[in-house]
Amino acid sequence: MKPFLKNSLLFLFLIVLMSSCAEAVDIEDCVVDEPYGFFGGLWHGFIAPFSFILSIFMSDVAMYAVNNNGFVYDLGFVLGAGILFGGSGKASSR
Repeated sequence: MKPFLKNSLLFLFLIVLMSSCAEAVDIEDCVVDEPYGFFGGLWHGFIAPFSFILSIFMSDVAMYAVNNNGFVYDLGFVLGAGILFGGSGKASSR
């Protein structure tokens, strides 16, 4: 078996194994305040790397707000993460 295929299958197996440990939370438990909008998504996009690292060690920290207003929040999240990581301008300057 080729090393790339072997590593890919091992990675896929580990992803499936780890996802089986994920806990499901009812949406009613998450929706307690007003939904996050564009600026909430923008802020969450900026702090995404830090939230990700903290979410590994702390179960009450999440990377993405479940209680959001949809596309506008998603747009802010993507823009915030893109601005933090340099956006497409970093890739085009090579």
